[in-house]
Amino acid sequence: MRDSDKVFAGSVPENYDRHMVPLIFQPYADDMARRAAALKPDAVLEIAAGTGAVTRALAPQLPPDARYIVTDLNPPMLDYAASRQPPDQRIRWQQADAMALPFADESCDITFCQFGAMFFPDRAQAYREARRVLKAGGRFLFSVWDRIETNVFADDVTNALARLLPADPPRFLVRTPHGYRDTAVIRNELEAVGFTDVAIDTRTETSRAPSPRHVATAYCQGTLLRNEIEAAGGNLDTATDYVTAALAERHGHGAIAAKIQAHVITAMI
Repeated sequence: MRDSDKVFAGSVPENYDRHMVPLIFQPYADDMARRAAALKPDAVLEIAAGTGAVTRALAPQLPPDARYIVTDLNPPMLDYAASRQPPDQRIRWQQADAMALPFADESCDITFCQFGAMFFPDRAQAYREARRVLKAGGRFLFSVWDRIETNVFADDVTNALARLLPADPPRFLVRTPHGYRDTAVIRNELEAVGFTDVAIDTRTETSRAPSPRHVATAYCQGTLLRNEIEAAGGNLDTATDYVTAALAERHGHGAIAAKIQAHVITAMI
């Protein structure tokens, strides 16, 4: 993973939340919130919260006396998440690195992370930290995207940009969001740091958008793909137009829909 794959700043948080969350993240955020709430936790730690899609879904389902710490490595993402959340004294917002969580041992009932593990530079260390802060019997929940071919819009966008910028095709989506997908590797890495009862649920959902341009804008301007487009000498508006045309040719010019797929993992200590 490149250093540029970790810097969510500038206009990325707003575009990410406005376009990417409803496009691909919301169904999985709602599912993650249901899973977490069903465990009836008193102390919750969210890692790599992004713009707060799960936070907004989970907070209303937690008891009044719950303690909910929401973290992200990138302050701009965390600040945007906090701005979207209604006032809630149960929630504490804190910048934190998943590799070195600034929390006490055995202080949480659950830790969870939606679509963040792919960005961890040292997953074994991140998993050790997630385990360290869990109480006995606690659970770690997280999700990762399946291979890019099972996520149709992401694959279409990647292929279109490869045609537009053949000398230096942007591969961020393949390399990072869809780069950590082998369930056997995931299971082995969790068990190696002491997690047990690892369960992996592969979930297929449908990504829906009002238009091809919505999808093109989401990926080209609301993810770190934009960094590679610009680094390859591409113009963001030109790239967005090109991807829009490619999506329209395949899916139509009106509202469009396509398959998305991810793995949801639960592990215990």
